[in-house]
Amino acid sequence: MTVLLSGFELENLAAGIAANAHDLPGAAAGTFLGGTTFLALAVAGIAALLSPMQARLPSAVLGWTAAAPVPLLVLSLDDRLSRVDGALLLAWFAIALYAISRSAKDLMGQDDFRPRRRPLLRIFGGLAALTAGGDLLGEGLRRVVSRFDISSTLLGNTALAASVEAEEIARVAVPARHGRGELGFANVAGTIVHFVGLNAGVIALVRPLELDSQTTHLHLPVTVGAVATLCVLLFRRQGLGKTEGAALLALYGAYVAVAIVVAAGG
Repeated sequence: MTVLLSGFELENLAAGIAANAHDLPGAAAGTFLGGTTFLALAVAGIAALLSPMQARLPSAVLGWTAAAPVPLLVLSLDDRLSRVDGALLLAWFAIALYAISRSAKDLMGQDDFRPRRRPLLRIFGGLAALTAGGDLLGEGLRRVVSRFDISSTLLGNTALAASVEAEEIARVAVPARHGRGELGFANVAGTIVHFVGLNAGVIALVRPLELDSQTTHLHLPVTVGAVATLCVLLFRRQGLGKTEGAALLALYGAYVAVAIVVAAGG
């Protein structure tokens, strides 16, 4: 259930659609690329430093998670995500999510569940707030970029991605503190698949996404590498300790530093 539902983050999707609608495709791509990199390196790293965790996830789950960004990389070779590409990413999202869920069937258990009152009211109220907030965010980004001459691609992949996804740290660390490291990592895996499949696909369907050289030559390859690195560590270590957490966080810091240098040179 965590894999299926935790990654459905409308705030990230709304931010991406709004940024692309305001002619900031680099920032729009950053919501799902920078967001994925932030999850795989910064969120996992900080959570492991706060609370080292064990998680014996099936190798198939890790394999599908590592493969999740690959179709996005292939479809971006022409520096563009068309509506056809968006539809293909949505199809891949469904396949990958189903495969991960099936691969993790042995981890299923009974958890307490307390139903919420007025669920439809909460959903539609949240959608209305996200729509208005997404439009304000897109307009704010456009003004920041034009006024301060900051690369929208850099902004989307770093500051915007980190601010939107910061709450994920708690969603990974808290289950780990209660001995449920597999829930924390399932949240990361599910969100990654949603970002590189569902979010990227929907954004491209709403409006084709033009990808600049920073995106295709830096941010996209780093996203693929970051996810692979996390999955390899989880496969080899069956969890993350403070040493691995510090290493992941250092990698994220190096990525941000390189991104700033590349944006300044471009």
